[in-house]
Amino acid sequence: MVRLLLIVVLALAVLALVIFVLGYNKIRAADIRVNEALSGIDVELTRRASLIPSLVHTVQTFAAHEKAILDHVTNARAALTAATAGKSVAQRSAAERELDSALAPLLALGQNYPQLNSSSNFLNLQDNLADTENKLAFARQYYNDAVATLNGLLTRIPWMFVAPLTGVSEREYYQLPR
Repeated sequence: MVRLLLIVVLALAVLALVIFVLGYNKIRAADIRVNEALSGIDVELTRRASLIPSLVHTVQTFAAHEKAILDHVTNARAALTAATAGKSVAQRSAAERELDSALAPLLALGQNYPQLNSSSNFLNLQDNLADTENKLAFARQYYNDAVATLNGLLTRIPWMFVAPLTGVSEREYYQLPR
């Protein structure tokens, strides 16, 4: 009888160890996926920011007296670049929102300056910017899906008992810049 009890206890200990290892690996893999998804957002934000100097230069050649708009875009780009170097998702989102508000009047200048709107360089930059916006939207969605998966794991039994030992905590969602 004692032998059977020892076998049962040993089997339960092995089962608990297996569940712990599986949970640990699952949570860490989800955390890595979230970090990778956030890096994807940073790549697109950096790509977007790298288009800005060319766009500003192109607009400057046609509308040099729109200095306030150009300065606002340049400052917003610098803030976005700084935000991608940090850890905060909220900072990234706020910097992205600021750049969006700065770009709107810049792109609207094409309506006021027909020669600018007919410039192939300006049109090409607009197309690249639109393509980057689409990729950025996908990257945001991918990140939020990864966060949902991670946060779900951290709150479900049996993984919630393993989570404190992994050092992984819930992550914030990427809010759309509005």
